[in-house]
Order: sequence, then C-alpha cells, then structure tokens
Amino acid sequence: MERAKEKEARSSWRLLKVNAGLGLAAISYVFIDYLRYVSTAWHERLQPALWAILALAAVFRVPFYSHWTLELTASISFLASLLFMLSAFLCEAISVRFVTAVLGFDWHRSAAPLPDIGQWLLLALNERLPKIIIDIFRAHIVGLHHFLMLFIMLGFSVLFNSIRAPGLGLAARYMFTMAIGRLLRTITFVSTILPSPTLILMPFGDLYKLIHITLMFLLFPLEAIVNEYPAEYQPDWGRMNFLANILRPSVGEGSTWSQLLKKASGGCNDLMYSGHMLVAALTAMAWTEAYGGWTSALIWLLVLHSAQREIRERHHYSVDVIVAIYVGILLWKMTGFIWSNKDAAKARRLAKLDEVHGRLVHAAKDSDIDEIRDLLIQVDIASHEPKGFPQWMIWAFAGVATAFSLACVLLAFTWTNDG
Repeated sequence: MERAKEKEARSSWRLLKVNAGLGLAAISYVFIDYLRYVSTAWHERLQPALWAILALAAVFRVPFYSHWTLELTASISFLASLLFMLSAFLCEAISVRFVTAVLGFDWHRSAAPLPDIGQWLLLALNERLPKIIIDIFRAHIVGLHHFLMLFIMLGFSVLFNSIRAPGLGLAARYMFTMAIGRLLRTITFVSTILPSPTLILMPFGDLYKLIHITLMFLLFPLEAIVNEYPAEYQPDWGRMNFLANILRPSVGEGSTWSQLLKKASGGCNDLMYSGHMLVAALTAMAWTEAYGGWTSALIWLLVLHSAQREIRERHHYSVDVIVAIYVGILLWKMTGFIWSNKDAAKARRLAKLDEVHGRLVHAAKDSDIDEIRDLLIQVDIASHEPKGFPQWMIWAFAGVATAFSLACVLLAFTWTNDG
C-alpha cells in the first residue's frame, strides 16, 4: 500500500514538472507585460527577453517533436480555417464601419445610453469595497493581445508535449470557432443598432463632420435631396467603389478601402456581443480542455476581470459581455469534431476492435490462435499514427510550419496593438 502511494506521488510530481512550465510562462508573460504601467524601463528589458526565450525554446524543440505527421495531416484544416476566419474579420470590419456611420454624428450625440444594471452595480461597489480592491478591478491587467498570446503559447506547447497533438488541429478549431462567432456577432449588431454606452464617441476622426446620412439615403440615393446633405467625398476605389456607400469615407482616411478599415479600430455601435470577450472566452475554453489545471482557473479569473472592465469603462453593456461569454462556451463545445483532447489512438484502437469483434469471437470459438494473433496485431497497428509521407517532406513541413507560425504571431501583435 505504501509503495503504491509512493509511486502515485512520484508520478504526480513528474506530471507537475512536465506541465508546470506552460503555466509559469503564461503568468510570467502577463506579469511582465503589466510592468509597462509600473516600470517602463524594466518592461522594455524583460518583454523582448521573454519573447526571445519562448521563440528560441520552440525552435529548439522542433527537431525533437515526434508528431509532425499529424501536424501535416491537420495543415489543410488549419489553412481552411485561417482563410475562413480572415473572411469573417473582413465582413465584420465592413459592418462595424457601416453601423457606426449610417446614422450620423447627430444621432450619436443625442442618443442616450441604455440603462445598465451591471454598470450601476460596479459603480455602487466603488463606494463600498476597499480602495485596493477597486484599484485591482480598474487595473489594465489583460487585454485582447494577452488572450491571443496565451492561446499562441498554448498552441506552441504541443512541441513540449504539454497538450495533445496536433497543435495545428487545436489552432484550426480555435480559428473556425472564432469565425463562426464573429459572423454571428456581425449579424446580431447589424440587425439592431444600439446607442453607445458613452454619450459621445468619435472613433473615426473627422468623419462625422462630413457625414449626415440616414438609412433611407443609403438605400435610395437617387431619391435623396442633395441640398439637405453636405457634399461627400467620393473615392476612386476601382472595382471596390460599391463599398463607398457603406463605409462613407472622408478625405483624410486613406486612398484605399483597406487603409480605411485599418484605421477604424472599432466603432460606436458594434455592441451585441463583445468581440473582445469572445476571444477571451474561446482562449479560456481552449486552455481548459487542452491543458486544464490551476492555470486554466487563473485564465478564467482574467476573463472575469476583463469582463468587468469592459462594463466599468463603458466599452460595452453588461448584456454584451455576458452573451459573448456563453456564446464562446457553446460554440467551443460544438466544434469538437475539428480537434479534441480525447486520446485519438485509443479511439482508433477501439474502432478497429469493434470492427473485428465478430471475427475475434468466431476465432476464439474455433480455438484459432493464429487468427486471434493476426486480429490483435491489426488492432494494435490501428492505434499508430498514419504514415505515408517521406521524411524530407515532414522536415520541410516542420520548418515551414514553424516559420509561418512565428510570422503569424508577429502579425497578430502588429494588427492588434491598438485593440
């Protein structure tokens, strides 16, 4: 009995040593990034050092990773999910611009925010909780780029066998779920335009000085009375000129439609539901399923902290945040067919065993030992990873996949540095 307990304790300690690294790396990243508000000098020293250490550690592990065949198999779904997600982002960006510009600045300035009991509760707690607790609630501990980086760290941890392979399968599931969530979000906030939680919000610079447009003018431009509206800037976007009536550009917002969307940085009325909280919920769900443990609990606490900040700072209504969290949870539960934490080898072995069950029973009745041995060998082979790719192709894919993934990390931080 004592020997069994000792063996169990040794196994638990070995598991802790293997899996503790990812959790410590995640905590270190969040802590070091928060130093920008405490000590800029230390932040400028430690953050590049941490990124370099993580990147070098991942590159060093590439030759020792034993599941590149699975990664190569999952690469098709990864690329398809990536294209699907980028298309969803483009659709969302156009819709965000549309719902913010369509009613004009006069409406944004006069429309009062909706009553928000969640915000009232948070404001009431400011007067009843200790100041240090309120300061923690107000602290900018995590943002959009933190949750993206935490997922990227989770994906790269497959190189260290911290999560189940393939890592590209996990990334494909994350991006596919993100795309579905973004499209549902776009349909929702376009369907009913809600007033901003803040009284006046001008994310597009001088856009509203030039634009006083109504939905009827957008739908029936030929019937509009020109004298009732100021002259509008008409860009030359070539084949994309049809977007001008939707995006309503001004003179200083770039010469192309893509530059215009890059400068948008969010809108006033893309509220139901919060895109930031969708990212946070999906990241937390991915950590919970793929890694688990105390780190996942910590990430859920960061999700709750980010949620109350979205409401407290009037970026979103309480309903936007709540809906985003449970939509993220439900969507993640529905996309388990792309990647799952279940033992795929065990599933293949059980499927093969179920397939040969009848023959195995007949062989046992006939005392055919050779037939039983052959069938059991087939079951064992079924649990092995699929083969069929030459070694040079696997190593070439390993190099390309690593370089592409690191490039995606840099692009993600470049494109989300302003939220």
